[in-house]
Amino acid sequence: MTPGAREPSGRAERPRGPDRQEEPRRPERGRAPGDTRAWAEEPQSPERQEALGGVRARAEEMGPGGVRAEAEDLGAGGTLAEPDFSALAESAARICEAPIGLVGLMGVGERRLTGRAGDGALTLDERALSFFPCTVQGRALLEVPDASADERFREDPVVTGEPGVRFYAGVPMIDGRGHTLGVVCVMDHRPRELSDGQREALRSLAGSAVALLGMYHYARGADRVIHGLQEVQELKSHFLSTVNHELRTPLTSIRGYLQVLREGGLDSATQQRFLRVIERNSNHILGLIDELLLVASLNARTAVFTPELVDLTALVRRAVDDAAAEARRRKHTLRLHAPEGVTAWADPRRLQHALGHLLNNAMKFTPDGGAIEVAVSADPARRIWVRDTGIGIPPQDTEKVFDDFYRTPQAEERGIGGTGMGLPVVDKIVQLHGGSIRIDSELGKGTTVRITLPVPPSGGSAGPRGGGGDPVS
Repeated sequence: MTPGAREPSGRAERPRGPDRQEEPRRPERGRAPGDTRAWAEEPQSPERQEALGGVRARAEEMGPGGVRAEAEDLGAGGTLAEPDFSALAESAARICEAPIGLVGLMGVGERRLTGRAGDGALTLDERALSFFPCTVQGRALLEVPDASADERFREDPVVTGEPGVRFYAGVPMIDGRGHTLGVVCVMDHRPRELSDGQREALRSLAGSAVALLGMYHYARGADRVIHGLQEVQELKSHFLSTVNHELRTPLTSIRGYLQVLREGGLDSATQQRFLRVIERNSNHILGLIDELLLVASLNARTAVFTPELVDLTALVRRAVDDAAAEARRRKHTLRLHAPEGVTAWADPRRLQHALGHLLNNAMKFTPDGGAIEVAVSADPARRIWVRDTGIGIPPQDTEKVFDDFYRTPQAEERGIGGTGMGLPVVDKIVQLHGGSIRIDSELGKGTTVRITLPVPPSGGSAGPRGGGGDPVS
């Protein structure tokens, strides 16, 4: 029997979809009045500009749309706590065996170099460094074995004078949206080159800097978000406790490993293992931040929504395939019932994201060895079911699970991780499609979630052509 054989009775249907679709708003990238250019310096002669290949000029002209505004949005105007970035700078210097390490952020103000390590680092003025705009422009690791022999940099004040830079290697800090936020670099007083392992380590440290910058940006905005939810006062402490744990745990791990790296004395293999742990925790933080930003944009109805006619069966199959490895790890039986040829009018990226959350929840709340079934139907409304044999949801909580950051007492008591954003995100995405979502659950026996989508526009209402059970694992 497919999951849709009976009508769920756990809660009433939640029709979704705003009365009118708001035009998605994108943040303006114009330069603010009175803003100064990123990485600006005193005016140079035409010969000097030509020697630099126009790179600095192009970096300045890019302005907010290229690199600077996004970093300002992340609070990169010198307001972040510096010890974290100084630790990154010192780690970069130690790993690369260089006397100077720097972390510089894009933005305005006098404190753009927020991480400094080594003799001579305190005297450096980032506005006199030609290396930074070249690194930003290239969007990849820039290594200069001998700056005095490179026409782009040989006349730079830090090369011709103090501290006498000869070698430079820097990696741009690029976030998940492709925005360049700053540079992590090392410098030396003698010509040289990095090893492959040192280059990879420098890239990993740049990724960690991006994660830390995003975390601080979220921390600054969290209080504003919380105070905007006065009508749900009790969720404040719940939200802070959950997010604090989800952010603090990987951040504490990152700081611990960075401290060990700072102390030095590690062999190359151990350094690489530590950096992989740092990278994994950085990715966790970035994923959490992305999800929080998605919740905010869905609540404000500013999330980009681009529906099209999609093959619903194929889309659901991809989501199930993505979950198959985790299902095998948990020894779950994951089965798909999906007839061919079911189409739907949907934003494929948003809908697959919602299905990913449903499958993740089903696996997380189903003990090892349980079963999860996914089904698709068209009669004529398009429906998707996800049924599990998990711990279930108490009747009094079936409505609350759609509230932002709400976690059931069972999840808390059993120590099941999560932020309480999964089902709220699914609910909001279904709203965006003008559909409805319904839950039927029984404690100790499992949960069925049903999503109903509107019938596609005329000409795209193909129905099922056969079907059957498809065991995935």
